[in-house]
Amino acid sequence: MTRADPRLARLLGGDKLESLRRQLRRRFEREYLDDPVREIRLTDLAPHERDALAQITGSRSRSSASIVLDLAAVDGTLSAAGVAPSLRAALEQLDGPIVHIASARAAETARWNAIVSVPEHPRLKQWLSVPTNLGVLKRLSASDNILAERICRDAEAVLNHLPSSGTTLARLAADTLGDAHGLDAGRPVATVVVSAMRSSAPQDEDALLAEDDRVRSVWARAGVMVNELARPTLFLNVPFSVTDGSGVLATGHPSYASLRWLMRSKPRWDVREREVFVCENPNIVTIAADHLGVQCLPLVCTDGMPAAAQREMLSQLRAAGAVLRYHGDFDWPGIRIANLVIREHGAKTWRMSENDYAAAAERSHGRGTDLSGTDVIAMWEPSLSRRMTEHGFGVPEEAVAAPLLSDLAKE
Repeated sequence: MTRADPRLARLLGGDKLESLRRQLRRRFEREYLDDPVREIRLTDLAPHERDALAQITGSRSRSSASIVLDLAAVDGTLSAAGVAPSLRAALEQLDGPIVHIASARAAETARWNAIVSVPEHPRLKQWLSVPTNLGVLKRLSASDNILAERICRDAEAVLNHLPSSGTTLARLAADTLGDAHGLDAGRPVATVVVSAMRSSAPQDEDALLAEDDRVRSVWARAGVMVNELARPTLFLNVPFSVTDGSGVLATGHPSYASLRWLMRSKPRWDVREREVFVCENPNIVTIAADHLGVQCLPLVCTDGMPAAAQREMLSQLRAAGAVLRYHGDFDWPGIRIANLVIREHGAKTWRMSENDYAAAAERSHGRGTDLSGTDVIAMWEPSLSRRMTEHGFGVPEEAVAAPLLSDLAKE
């Protein structure tokens, strides 16, 4: 900052005139680029501020609390006296550079536009095009342009390595970022990558999952394993063989398949053009194993909203040619899960019609579960949702176990 002329300090400096200087600076900060400041209107002036302005302009002090300064005249007076080249220069000598707000904002916008225009990966480009996501990037980088550019570059490097084929998150991070923990939860690059991958998925599909399961499912859909032993898939009598050619016969006992095993072993499911029944609740698998054992047709459990392992298994079964048939609770979470399994895995419904609900509701004699929360439209039969709303209660899957068992029994 240029050292102020002592005469200028006496004329306009000091704490008493700080408010006046702020009012003058504000006018320069907010001037229009195509209309430079020619005059400055000042209001609510105190007597000592009017006296100071009179000395600067060489005019008599006025009693009015408002005044309009002719900037050209003031600049000329200050320059002729050798105090400062202009009023703006005088203010900058006293309190530092005046930042033109519009120019600063335009420059800042240009810098961020330059950052978000560099990535070429379509998902990242789409994600960055959303203003709220740009806000996320600014937050993650503490509005540091250089750091934000690095985050985008690293996020694109990760996305360019996807989809993967059963790699671990730590290995992906090490290969792309040189840091095995670079994609840990909460890290800026991980946040951007997960958010970008999520942006192309239906907004409500993970609504019933805990956040850890949501993130794990996002990575799993890209072929990346995160905590691959969490929430394994429960199934019964689904025939398969593994890569060494050994067969695993149906034993009549429930089995678990971890995400790690599903993605690394790549089992060959012997289900082409065969029905594989899918239920929501583990109790149905237990009941089926107890009552039918080896005579039970192939059955898989989503265990509520399917997480990473459940989705991977359903995807593998569908790819192997299975005809998936889904049943769940007659409540709003159950309808939401059914919608997802139908939409994401091409499943057909299994005793989930309006008539099936009506029969179950009649058998329950009005003693169903609480049907609270927001209504969910059943995408396969909207009238089912309307009937559920009319009755006002849900029916748990276990309450209709008998007809389900009749379908699961081998002929």
